[in-house]
Amino acid sequence: MSAGEKDMTYALELKDLRKSFGKTEIIRGAQLAVNAGERIAIIGPNGAGKSTLFNLISGRLVPTSGEVLLNGQRIDGKKPFEINRLGLSRSFQITNIFPKLSVFENLRCGVLWSLGYKYTFLRFLSKLDDANERTEQLIRQVGLERKRDVLAVNLTYAEQRALEIGVTIAGGASVILLDEPTAGMSKTETAHFIALIKQVTVGRTLLTVEHDMGVVFGLADKIAVVVYGEVIAFDTPAAVRANPRVQEAYLGSSVADAQGAGH
Repeated sequence: MSAGEKDMTYALELKDLRKSFGKTEIIRGAQLAVNAGERIAIIGPNGAGKSTLFNLISGRLVPTSGEVLLNGQRIDGKKPFEINRLGLSRSFQITNIFPKLSVFENLRCGVLWSLGYKYTFLRFLSKLDDANERTEQLIRQVGLERKRDVLAVNLTYAEQRALEIGVTIAGGASVILLDEPTAGMSKTETAHFIALIKQVTVGRTLLTVEHDMGVVFGLADKIAVVVYGEVIAFDTPAAVRANPRVQEAYLGSSVADAQGAGH
């Protein structure tokens, strides 16, 4: 490693990250260094530790040892809301929005804190021109202009996921974590959603856990393969496809299928 590489500040970095529950070690010295603006897919078999890794990064779990750095600043041990304010935002496998609020109201909730409005009474919201303008931009960005005033509970599943993406980026986070964003979607919805994710993450760093290998190879700049709590490979999609250890540990025929689909 050169001196320049040693001095590099990554958007997100994991250093010998470990997490044990009792005597069981789930994350075993995970190492990862993600450059700003990269789109990273995290893959691995069920039980590999992918969700635990996300929970450690986003502050829902505290590491047993090791470090998590966001733009060079340690965030391990911080609370989720503190990490969010430092520029990292996360979505979940289960859609996490306010069902009884409209699309506009959901997105505006996400915008308010980023603009410095902490506790604002509802009667004043209509006068917050900067928040309302930013919210309208987000609605257009996630393609929900026609559903602006529809309650979130009445959206289709794919529309709810698009709304959640909007809420996730509403605070202006530079690093976005998406947990299985296309789960439960049809092929058509998935294709549309991949395009949406690419659009809204321009200029941002993305980490996503995803099981659909077509999505992984279509979206990611690099792939991190997690097996038994360790990152056994972290490279470009082409290099991961060709990695014998990855194929043996996890991908197998899925790589060949995805590679064939790419041709």
